Amino acid sequence: MVLKIRKNNDWRPNPAIFQPVTALETLDLSKNHLKSLDFLFEANLTQLQKLILQNNDLSVMNEKVFEALPSLQYLDLSLNPFVCNCSNAGFIHWVVFNRRVYVEGAFQYKCASPQAHLGAFLLDFNYRWCWESTGFFCFVSSSALVLLVILCSFIYHFLRVQLLYSFYLLRAFLYHRKRQGCAEIYDAFVSYNVHDEEWVYRELVPELEERQGWKLCLHHRDFQPGKAILENIISAIYSSRKTLCVISHQYLHSEWCSREIQMARVHESAAVGGDQDLIMMEKLRERKEKDEV
Repeated sequence: MVLKIRKNNDWRPNPAIFQPVTALETLDLSKNHLKSLDFLFEANLTQLQKLILQNNDLSVMNEKVFEALPSLQYLDLSLNPFVCNCSNAGFIHWVVFNRRVYVEGAFQYKCASPQAHLGAFLLDFNYRWCWESTGFFCFVSSSALVLLVILCSFIYHFLRVQLLYSFYLLRAFLYHRKRQGCAEIYDAFVSYNVHDEEWVYRELVPELEERQGWKLCLHHRDFQPGKAILENIISAIYSSRKTLCVISHQYLHSEWCSREIQMARVHESAAVGGDQDLIMMEKLRERKEKDEV
């Protein structure tokens, strides 16, 4: 069975028109200004042996269309404006290496674009370069991704504390600018190590709060539950007129205490009236021992 549909400028192919002619063996669709052959995927032309597509507007070919025609033996794509770039790499490879379908005049197909290949033969286009460049791009991309993962892992394992601290320093600066002109809630934020907590609550708090009427900000009493430690520290320092640092050996070896004293220094340098006082626990202990002697 032979079907010819030729010279129809406005024809829009529909797979449904081929359903009644599944036994079709020859199909001639020349001079129809076809731009795509995707309709053949659903045309169910299982017995089609000869396909003529001369003088259409086919520039980029999908070789899988022809693989979907199991009985196809002859194909004519003469006088189509082929694009000679990587979009036709798969089709060129199929034309050269397939042994099932004879492609009429394939070695005479010429490039219509781009300008650099105008008039050149389609099968002379170095399509392997497309796959090599794609492979190189994939190699570079995957290598960059691996390096990025390694870098992120390094940062996470070795620099996350420093980055987090820098982030909170920035937040502290922004918090200070936001609170400029606002009244402080506390007279002082007390920075101390947990080993000195007994002395703070037994001697420092009664002296300053009960006898002198200060309002102190203390870790375990005034920090907001569920809030990040550094956020609580920033809030406490910038909500207080001054910071009292209870310095001891344990304090100097504590990471969080060192963060607090650095935050206080940032506040002291950025704020007018910001103040930082140091209470030296070792000197107090030495004085107490002398008094007892």
